[in-house]
Amino acid sequence: MQKPRFTLLQIAIHLYAWSSIVLLLFKFFTHNFSANPIQDLERATGRHAIALLFLAFACTPINTLFKWSEPLKRRRTLGLYALLYATIHFIIYVNLDYGLAWSLILPDVVQKPRLIVGALALLCLLPLGITSFDIWKKRLGKNWKRLHKLIYLIALLAVLHYLWSKKGDLFTLQGEILEPALYGFTAILFLILRIPAVRRLRASFPARKFSAKKENPQI
Repeated sequence: MQKPRFTLLQIAIHLYAWSSIVLLLFKFFTHNFSANPIQDLERATGRHAIALLFLAFACTPINTLFKWSEPLKRRRTLGLYALLYATIHFIIYVNLDYGLAWSLILPDVVQKPRLIVGALALLCLLPLGITSFDIWKKRLGKNWKRLHKLIYLIALLAVLHYLWSKKGDLFTLQGEILEPALYGFTAILFLILRIPAVRRLRASFPARKFSAKKENPQI
């Protein structure tokens, strides 16, 4: 019997990744945007970018906790989708919101910390996307892993950008902080799980092992 071309996880990832664009197109054709459609587009693409980024970030901890190997093969796909939505998010801001008027954009970025950390997150994500392919693993060698550890910094910058975009303050518990706080807690948890001592401790406990059968390469 011929094996299916895609696994269920691959199908779920692609469906989820494109779901935001499908929803936005539906809202566009049904005239279901708010009075500020550009803001709707910025928020939707930004939320989807951080969700996909954290799904990519979660692949290694999931493997560590459950000994499930397939998520490690899907990190690249999730990361590239996160980069796609982050880029769309940026284009909407500079083009639709400001019409590429850099004389207005640059002062706005300098004055707003959320824009600075958002721009830094995107700039750090770009080299990870470019070098995510196997050919770069061979060319960069050990430096490839060092470079891709930027994901830790990117995750924290993305959380800060999201928190400040919501006009939230974690210290005073004001504003819409619940969702950004959950992302922040998740980022800290994932970082803890990647500490060598914690990984060794986790390895000492029995865990359910998922099937490690040979699967199709990433797409």
